[in-house]
Amino acid sequence: MNPRLAAARALAAVLSGKASLNSSLPAQLDKVDERDRGLTQDLAFGTARWQPRLDLLAAQLLQKPFKAADADVQALLLVGLYQLFYTRIPAHAAIGETVGCADKLKKPWAKGLLNAVLRRAQREGEALLAGMERDPVVRTAHPRWLQKGLKAFWPEQWEAICAANNAHPPMILRVNRRHHSRDAYLGLLTDAGVAASACHYSRDGIVLAEACDVRGLPGFAEGWVSVQDEAAQLSADLLELAAGQRVLDACCAPGGKTCHLLEAEPGLAHLTAIDLEAKRLNRVRENLDRLQLDAELIACDARDTASWWDGKPFQRILLDAPCSATGVIRRHPDIKLTRQADDIPALAALQGELLDALWPTLEVGGMLLYATCSSLPTENTQVIEAFLARTPGARELDLATEAGLRQPHGRQLLAQEGGHDGFYYAKLIKIAASRG
Repeated sequence: MNPRLAAARALAAVLSGKASLNSSLPAQLDKVDERDRGLTQDLAFGTARWQPRLDLLAAQLLQKPFKAADADVQALLLVGLYQLFYTRIPAHAAIGETVGCADKLKKPWAKGLLNAVLRRAQREGEALLAGMERDPVVRTAHPRWLQKGLKAFWPEQWEAICAANNAHPPMILRVNRRHHSRDAYLGLLTDAGVAASACHYSRDGIVLAEACDVRGLPGFAEGWVSVQDEAAQLSADLLELAAGQRVLDACCAPGGKTCHLLEAEPGLAHLTAIDLEAKRLNRVRENLDRLQLDAELIACDARDTASWWDGKPFQRILLDAPCSATGVIRRHPDIKLTRQADDIPALAALQGELLDALWPTLEVGGMLLYATCSSLPTENTQVIEAFLARTPGARELDLATEAGLRQPHGRQLLAQEGGHDGFYYAKLIKIAASRG
């Protein structure tokens, strides 16, 4: 299959609200020659990254918007525009190959339209975009609701956040303490000719100068190292783990933090890892197996404690709550297409419900670490503030890290170009059992 067609079909599912790229792209990649899979991924993710900007440009070039049934043609046009403005593909190839895909969509009428619009974009696109730069949606390539929200919450940092969201993320490793120290593994990378440096905040983190195939990393198959962003790595140390503890990892998939907890403290008495979807736990099990670790995995709704909790209290809980994922847009740029402003209050309500449900499973004197990969205080410090107000037995603890910005509650890490993702942490201690 033509990589442009594959990318467009994956994106059409996203534009139609039926899927994310993580779910729609793999099936399309299977239909593409192996040598073209990298290009297909770049076309899909790159187009999603710049879609807010490209979509407004397309509106300038089209006489009328596409019908809902023609999301595939719309996606194909966006893929064509992405090639013209963000790749080194020659314009004649970008236009010709993209237009030719209309036949495969069984919409030959679209060929003339795509050809005319893309050729006009080639001639006038730069001037049109320059004239639209005053619009912050065009300038930042973020949907208006998100751009306005970031500006309101982070008036001094919002443009840097948007720039980081649009940049390609670095590849960051987590060294398995059970096998090597970070310094020792850095030496192995040097011997292998892989340029890398230590992360600033995570004691186990290494950032690679260039992304590479994990199969070429020393000892990857043997579990010496994993791929995980620096911000996500902080949870293991912030939890203050100790031998003999019972630990809960709630909303655990894909299992990076689950594995890190076990690497950081081999003496844990038990680790229970739960997630809503059973199929997502398959990935957790694969990660555990590669690292030769073990945990009790349970598919359940974390709020329904009667269905999964054995009544024995946990000394530590990690709640990596479902969120808007606005802190990891650079890794999942289709978030710009799939998330809407109305999602945020609903997510904040869910986060509060999870805190309320899990709190009774925590031992008095135990700690709960609340985490999200969101950059929006609505899901972070405001959620913790509301929980503390309604939970007399809960108190907040300081976080032992200089990462991020201190908030009224917890610390907010904002996405950094060349550094960590956007993330949030708050740590709570249970000083008394709930009444009644």
